[in-house]
Amino acid sequence: MTSTAIRHAAVAGRFYPSDPKSLRDEVRSYLAQSPAQKPVRALGCIAPHAGYMYSGHVAGAVFSEIEVPELCLVLCPNHTGMGVPLAILSEGAWETPLGEVPIDNAFAAVLKRLCPSLEEDSAAHRNEHGAEVELPFLQTRKPHLKFVPIALGTGKFEVLEQLGLAIADAIAAHRSPVLIVASSDMNHYESDAITRVKDRSAIEAILALDPRGLYDVVTQQNVSMCGFGPAVAMLTAAKKLGANRAELVKYATSGDISGDRDLVVGYAGIIVPAA
Repeated sequence: MTSTAIRHAAVAGRFYPSDPKSLRDEVRSYLAQSPAQKPVRALGCIAPHAGYMYSGHVAGAVFSEIEVPELCLVLCPNHTGMGVPLAILSEGAWETPLGEVPIDNAFAAVLKRLCPSLEEDSAAHRNEHGAEVELPFLQTRKPHLKFVPIALGTGKFEVLEQLGLAIADAIAAHRSPVLIVASSDMNHYESDAITRVKDRSAIEAILALDPRGLYDVVTQQNVSMCGFGPAVAMLTAAKKLGANRAELVKYATSGDISGDRDLVVGYAGIIVPAA
């Protein structure tokens, strides 16, 4: 593998520790806060992607609850605005302080065939933190991990739905389990009280396995959930794969950590178990 195929960590030392031991210890501490008696097999999950000091405990609650398979599909929003609306990477590997995570090019190729609107694009991923911050949790739970990253810069429901249906078909044809990780924070930069009300509406739609309902809540009630696109696609795929329930594992806001209740960001950890 050539060095040009390695996507180097963009936010190590800012969103999470750049020192491998410190990072491993911190991730393990978050996983240990919510130890599962018996991890469940999940079709998908929603996990936050803020700095670990704020949202790591919510992400840890999610990833401690589920079996992490050898292949994960990580859907994230496109915060930077760079690149194409549906950006996939299908070659190379991503580097974190815990090591390299290779991209599963065979699964990526199937996805691109089933969803032609997916385009190969490194610009959308180069400085995007949404997928990157999930990897140390996934690596810790499954050291020999492969993944496929997709950054979504579109808010069009039909496009997100088509992607979700294609993901379901790709997973159905795959011989082993695939976990869909939808990387998202919830409402941004309003008071704690307003954020909890808005987030509750969005979470209720997610727990009802209602991708259209989630889309409508977010767009009509001005919920600034950055990863609603990944969540819509994940829910669409999970439903087609037979999901019949979702579970809220943990909810918090940044105010729970900072003490500032005037301007907060919400974090929801949700799993969609396999039926």
